[in-house]
Amino acid sequence: MNRFNPFRLFARQATHPAASPAVLARPPLGGELTTGPALTEAVHGGGIVIENLRKVYGTGDAAVVALKNVNMQVAPGEVVGLVGPSGSGKSTLLKCLGAVIEPTAGRMTLGREVIYDNGWRTPDLRALRRDRIGFVFQAPYLIPFLDVTDNVALLPMLADVPNALARQRALELLTALDVQHRAQAQPGQLSGGEQQRVSIARALANRPPVILADEPTAPLDSERALGVMRILNRMAREARTAIIVVTHDEKIIPTFRRIYHIRDGQTVEEAGEGRALD
Repeated sequence: MNRFNPFRLFARQATHPAASPAVLARPPLGGELTTGPALTEAVHGGGIVIENLRKVYGTGDAAVVALKNVNMQVAPGEVVGLVGPSGSGKSTLLKCLGAVIEPTAGRMTLGREVIYDNGWRTPDLRALRRDRIGFVFQAPYLIPFLDVTDNVALLPMLADVPNALARQRALELLTALDVQHRAQAQPGQLSGGEQQRVSIARALANRPPVILADEPTAPLDSERALGVMRILNRMAREARTAIIVVTHDEKIIPTFRRIYHIRDGQTVEEAGEGRALD
């Protein structure tokens, strides 16, 4: 079995046949959609808007409905939790939003750009993932033969940022995340917490409007887990990034101000505790 290589998601590909990129210009599709400041800012400020999203695997009697008219909104600068039992549709939703798999129907807007409207609306999905979406995985997936700086600088380099500028941007992020002293270290020389901070720096390297974090604190103890959430919240505020954190981690759930629960492919929003991290 081939090991998962996340960088295959970002490598250049031939142009995907799809319509031209669209900018949010039409009213939402039908169905229940939460209103209020989060929606207003998500729509007009460049966050995440998911409308009536469906994903069906298979056809006919063998069809499995994984997502049923999912609606979500995340404003720029906001960190929102996504929780639910195993098999509830969390991974499917994250893969759809990350342009890893194609939904069956619905609409998705990232950073003011409609990327999906009953079909992809962007011509190059790998460029979308590379330039517009930051991924933080449960495992850091650092490249073992590159030092810390080049692990962070790699994605900007793939996006044609000059090497010197990409490394300068990487060092700025490492400094912001308090791991600049490990800039020349190899991944194997880092602690688990340091590796996760480097993976967050990598997710921010192309300055994406959206970050998707899949169980980013699962391998960490309480202190380091809360440290990661402190970093994500700070970077969201400073970079005006919309962040979705998929988690089962009871240590961090009280830190969210808004939480989406997903069960049987449907989402329900509720207010979180918003416990202070500072």
